Amino acid sequence: MALYENITLEKGMYQGKTKSLTDVLESIDPSENYKGTALEGLDAFCRQLKRFDIRVSGEGSDCVEKFFQSSNSAALFPEYVNRAVHQGIEEADVLSDVVATVTTIDGMDYRSITSSPTTDDKSLVKVNEGAYIPQTKVKTNENLVKLHKRGRMLVASYEAIKYQRLDLFTVTLKQIGAYIARAQLKDAIDVILSGDGNNNACSSVSAATQGSIAYADLLNLWASLAPYELNTIIAPTSAMTKLLSLTEMKDATAGLNFHKTGKMITPLGANLIHTGSMSSGSVIALDKTCALEMVKAGDVVTDYDKLIDRQLERAAITSTAGFAKIFKDASIKLTY
Repeated sequence: MALYENITLEKGMYQGKTKSLTDVLESIDPSENYKGTALEGLDAFCRQLKRFDIRVSGEGSDCVEKFFQSSNSAALFPEYVNRAVHQGIEEADVLSDVVATVTTIDGMDYRSITSSPTTDDKSLVKVNEGAYIPQTKVKTNENLVKLHKRGRMLVASYEAIKYQRLDLFTVTLKQIGAYIARAQLKDAIDVILSGDGNNNACSSVSAATQGSIAYADLLNLWASLAPYELNTIIAPTSAMTKLLSLTEMKDATAGLNFHKTGKMITPLGANLIHTGSMSSGSVIALDKTCALEMVKAGDVVTDYDKLIDRQLERAAITSTAGFAKIFKDASIKLTY
């Protein structure tokens, strides 16, 4: 009998703050042991699904009750939920186009680092032999990163969903993930605009004509962000319509490129992010390589006890994260 068929699954496998059930299973049953076999390409969790003959997707997906055929297979249910939520987060994800780095912590207290170079610090001056070398000062922030818990509560009896197909139930769980992704994007935007509590609110430039955005305003935004690179623009719906209505965005050659590749022309080549989480009247431009840090207190968390015991009525699915600014001047706001 293969090793993966002898593993005893239990609630205690979920108690690690930084390790998922898949991580625990991989430490017991490494995937590298299956190279060259029919199970190559499956991770430790997928091998457990195969062990209990549970199909979570496709035309022949099983019903929710399949997870609860034994106490061992029931222990897999919270990890299935986590994965479905993760899938929803990834499909709705735009944070990867906004944050420079992601830090995962084992706790709730975290103090980030920051740097606020002066104009002289940003310039690459010639250094003569024995002369002073310009410095970039990096310091610890005075205040802790504010973490926010985002999530949803499952409100459904086991009896109501046990005969539902898993692929359909996955759709519901993915929407929870999409909600978390949108809520965290709003948190990121709030930190970019207002700062993270360390006197580092976003600087601002104004459009030449109030209530409208001209191409010259974008050039001013680009110049004001220098020497950082303007590679990401975040805009609410009202600003998106103004940006895409610019004559420069209707270039015929660019239109041909859109029809050929499906890639929409964007202002100054920057990645354009549309969000409903931002109030009208402003546009954010930033250098995503050095503007923002995402801090996560663990990963997606589920009430695994309740899920395993079929007490779905009040089972919470949450993710706790916050954001900190790295280089204060790596983001700027255009108000119009």
